[in-house]
Amino acid sequence: MTVLILTSEEDVTADMVVAELHATGTPVMRLDPADLPGKAVLSADYAHGDFDGHLSVNGHVLSMGGLRSIWVRRPGEPAAHAAHRSEWLTAETRQALYGMLHSAAARWMNHPRNADQARLKPWQLRVAHLSGFAVPPTVFTTSPRLAREFAEEYRDVVVKSASGPPPGNPGLTLPTTLVGPDADFSAVAAGPALLQRYVSKRADIRLTAVGSRMFAARKTAEPGQVDGRYGDTGHAWEPVPVPDRIGKAVHEYVTLAGLAYAAFDFAEDEDGIWWFLECNQSGQFGFVELETGQPIAEEVALWLAQRRPDRRATEGRG
Repeated sequence: MTVLILTSEEDVTADMVVAELHATGTPVMRLDPADLPGKAVLSADYAHGDFDGHLSVNGHVLSMGGLRSIWVRRPGEPAAHAAHRSEWLTAETRQALYGMLHSAAARWMNHPRNADQARLKPWQLRVAHLSGFAVPPTVFTTSPRLAREFAEEYRDVVVKSASGPPPGNPGLTLPTTLVGPDADFSAVAAGPALLQRYVSKRADIRLTAVGSRMFAARKTAEPGQVDGRYGDTGHAWEPVPVPDRIGKAVHEYVTLAGLAYAAFDFAEDEDGIWWFLECNQSGQFGFVELETGQPIAEEVALWLAQRRPDRRATEGRG
């Protein structure tokens, strides 16, 4: 039984998991949907009330009947590397590939339907509330007046991106920015703005959940630091235990979201409270593992290699 990893060619995090799978003798196929059609070939047959499908990558053939699990890591856009690329070809290739994979009885990390929903920041905040996390007051708005009133109420607020870098320019950085109530909010009318009460933090927390396992790491923040993703604080990530309350909330969150893998970001304030900032359903973990020694790649590989189906992971949630 084979593990299929959908990711780009250059993905160090995926490389770490592939090495762990090889160490256990688990067959692996790695595919970037951008290479289909071209370097990769697919075939799916639906006849006589039965289904049979095959993927071929670099001469290696994978039958859908021999597919154990699928890790949707960082896949490229289907047909992106095709000789005659077009929106139509991308749509057709996506239909063929993912339709075939959905037809197979495989475990997903994470199921595409759940992953698409999990990317939505407003939805994340609602689920975080339901799960029992501490969540900073937040507003999404296209009203300059409401944005100004929010800033006047909480005084120090941050403006942040809900979706990350624009799809056509992944290299564009969009750091979280601290603003005060005297800021000019007129530009909010041009597009939805995400405003959140600023949390004065003493540390950043990254918690990686793999199945039922949790790995938490902490990095001390510099005074006044706003966005821990940018700039060198001079501090390294260190492993920390997961508080019981946080562990219960994480379990509730991934259950509600139907996720087998999730990377949570928290801001730890001076009172030791972990404030929920976001949950990335395909977040990086390599940098944390390299600094802390936490066996996250090994745990991902073990989950993917398991024989017993996990209903939460194999079925999409509505």
